[in-house]
Amino acid sequence: MTDPREEFLAGERPDDVALFLADSYVSDDRLAEFGERVEDGVLIVVDGERGRNAFEAATGTQAMQFAKSAMELEGIIEDDLTGGQCPEAPADEEHAVQFVFAFAEEQNEDVGGIYAEGDVVHAYAKCTCETAYSDKWNVPDDDA
Repeated sequence: MTDPREEFLAGERPDDVALFLADSYVSDDRLAEFGERVEDGVLIVVDGERGRNAFEAATGTQAMQFAKSAMELEGIIEDDLTGGQCPEAPADEEHAVQFVFAFAEEQNEDVGGIYAEGDVVHAYAKCTCETAYSDKWNVPDDDA
């Protein structure tokens, strides 16, 4: 694999973070130089420290502070990290993800739960309505 996003989503880059920045949130064409242009924005995968700094520069919020606040509400974040379903969105309203911050954690059988089942992706999103929410899932096992 040579695609940073594929490697990240496969659990092969546990020291890196992924950032999705929607075009509607940040309009800076230079961002595409650092990541992958996707349908509604840019997805960047970089080492953890640089990624946290880039997240703070783009959003004005510290990454781990944001993650902690987003953990208070579970939602659904697409497994490609480019969107999600806001848990506060009524069925008749359209909400959109402004940004996503994600990291992967290696399997840890001592912790139990989904952590014992394999690598885990932790993802945190902010919606256009200002709601912050989180999701986590096991990395698919391609050997299964």
